[in-house]
Amino acid sequence: MEPSLPLAYLFGSPGPMELLIIGIIILLLFGNRLPSVMRSLGRGVVEFKKGLQGIEDGETPSSTSQGSEGSKPASTTNG
Repeated sequence: MEPSLPLAYLFGSPGPMELLIIGIIILLLFGNRLPSVMRSLGRGVVEFKKGLQGIEDGETPSSTSQGSEGSKPASTTNG
């Protein structure tokens, strides 16, 4: 029984010309959607960094999501 080789060793790794062709095909297929995908990816990175900043500051995500509602005192009624 021969040891199984990974698929990359059987076909070799793609060279610069193959990567260029793959990039052009991806650009042709998804070119009109790339701006929206990159925008959502950027928003995700910003949210991730905000989450990391909150962890470094010692805040919990639940305390920051309450906003100004959490700081208002509860109204009491005498009845």
